[in-house]
Amino acid sequence: MPLPISFDDITAAAARLDGVARRTTVITSRTADERTGAQLFFKCENLQRMGAFKFRGAYNALAQFTPEQRKAGVLTFSSGNHAQAVALSARLLGIPAVIVMPQDAPALKITATREYLPPLKGTEVILYNRYTEDREALGQRIAQERGMTLIPPYDHAHVMAGQGTAAMELIEQVRGLDGGGLDMLLVCVGGGGLLSGCATAARHMLPDCQVIGVEPEAGNDVQQSLAQGEIVHIDVPQTIADGAQTQHAGQLTFRVIRALVDGITTVTDAQLVATMRFFAERLKLVVEPTGALAAAAALDSAVPVAGKRVGVIVSGGNVDLARYAQLIGGT
Repeated sequence: MPLPISFDDITAAAARLDGVARRTTVITSRTADERTGAQLFFKCENLQRMGAFKFRGAYNALAQFTPEQRKAGVLTFSSGNHAQAVALSARLLGIPAVIVMPQDAPALKITATREYLPPLKGTEVILYNRYTEDREALGQRIAQERGMTLIPPYDHAHVMAGQGTAAMELIEQVRGLDGGGLDMLLVCVGGGGLLSGCATAARHMLPDCQVIGVEPEAGNDVQQSLAQGEIVHIDVPQTIADGAQTQHAGQLTFRVIRALVDGITTVTDAQLVATMRFFAERLKLVVEPTGALAAAAALDSAVPVAGKRVGVIVSGGNVDLARYAQLIGGT
């Protein structure tokens, strides 16, 4: 069977995002290179609109709505970044939106989502208990009752293609810096939308580039799924990486991951905190725990990067500041 997305889908997404999404900067660090023995190129999606790569996929999906879909509105479920991305995209495109979020999501993300939502009738945030309720079933039920189009956070071809533009840009920007390519691409993994999109872009642009996904140690469902050859469902992971507290990969994303990704590694919460501290102290960047997954794998040698040119997707920077200070301050 053909894969759910192609590089053509990613280039089409890039055209839709042109002038709307930010072409986020790529940062290098002598300190990081000396520590790892590699050349690291950090793609700073924490500086993307609404603070994460998720804007790419959400806008690409909503921009393709029919007039009927736009009138009826969009519904999604998300722990925070996709929620904000859909809310902002809906506002830009004038589409009513309902966002289903876990009640224990970071307060910053809930507040920001509400502020991004368009001032339209039928627009709201609905909170649920992620430990006792099934967000997918809840979202599907509400979408059906209200006649809205459901755009899930990762298992959707238009979302996956939009996320892939981050890797496409990174590869283009690295070439622009010194004319070279990448030997390895490190990408965080929750449900697999970013990883599947980035792997699709990398395989087309740099066929020999090794693509590695990075999960929190407590939530390695994709790693288990690859080992078993089928999607593995786990309990809600207990990790500070709230954006990667997914319980299973998507049907579409897993097909791409199986075909195009070289492997999955994991990092601990302690490694995430150390990496967040590194970003703050050395690069002056605020990065959320999930956003630090890929960088932690490089900086703490979860994968062998020495002697390689490595692209690192820094996926987001939406973190409650009090919690952030507590984490990086060691209290």
